[in-house]
Amino acid sequence: MSSFIEVTNLKKTFKVSKRSKGIPGMLANMVVPKFEEKQAVKNISFSIEKGEMVGFIGPNGAGKSTTIKMLSGILCPDGGEIQVAGYVPYKQRKTYVQNIGVVFGQKSQLQWDLPVIDSFELLKAIYRIPEEQYKNNFNRFVEMLDMSEFLNRPVRQLSLGQRMRADIVAALLHSPQVIFFDEPTIGVDVVGKETIRNFIRDLNKEDKVSMIFTTHDMQDIEKTCDRLIIIDKGLKVYDGALMGIREKYGTTRQLDVEFVENTVIGAIPNVEIKRLDERKVRFVFENHEVQIDELMNHLLSNYGIRDINVSEPEIESLIRKIYNGEVL
Repeated sequence: MSSFIEVTNLKKTFKVSKRSKGIPGMLANMVVPKFEEKQAVKNISFSIEKGEMVGFIGPNGAGKSTTIKMLSGILCPDGGEIQVAGYVPYKQRKTYVQNIGVVFGQKSQLQWDLPVIDSFELLKAIYRIPEEQYKNNFNRFVEMLDMSEFLNRPVRQLSLGQRMRADIVAALLHSPQVIFFDEPTIGVDVVGKETIRNFIRDLNKEDKVSMIFTTHDMQDIEKTCDRLIIIDKGLKVYDGALMGIREKYGTTRQLDVEFVENTVIGAIPNVEIKRLDERKVRFVFENHEVQIDELMNHLLSNYGIRDINVSEPEIESLIRKIYNGEVL
């Protein structure tokens, strides 16, 4: 049985204008245009089950936006296959869009000069949402996102956080089976971000909506997704559990120790020792070379220690290393 979302050997190539420098080059290109091919997506394959929340990330130019546009039916692939909820997005677009929602952090589908509620009513008509379904979704989402105070306010008067909440509801009123989030919390304050993330988690739990996130904010990914797909230069470079990133690539560990008094530390094999101040020392090591429990036992047995703290590598720093090719 195939998965809810099935992507097999997906490819997309663009023709990019190529011309010589300067005015002569520009004029020559106007007469005889020259192009070169750029392969944005190269044989990407993955599957996503119904109700999964997946982070889909990569550096700028990696091919993630092109892939999402093919998944949403905006672009047609050059090769490979896509199936989402039984639909082929680019072949059955009119029917397919009734089953998906899209939230763009930098673009709004709301009418700028209309009150929020009027934009919702307009979307109700466009999607032909049954009255009972519309009322149920509207009331539930407005309560979950605490939106009642600004429903009658024109969109142009909303704060960025309020507009993002309204945009998310707009994308969900027709009860889509899958929703694509593109930078859903960009520019939103800390409280607003947490409100949106809590809503997304609750909605996924209650309605089993499949969600795919593209974002540069790793907090969005860490607080909503269990799985991460990373692409770079058109290729998939990681597909697995979010915490698996640490297990696979986070080989460096850090032990910060505060001693009772200024202490001279003897050399320890395979451990880099960095003094932070008179009593604080940092021990840096590779987890395949040094067992952390043995290191801690050694320190506790030989020195007077006031405090000890183990630091895991930050997910964001590991992702950056993957982008830079440092850990592949």
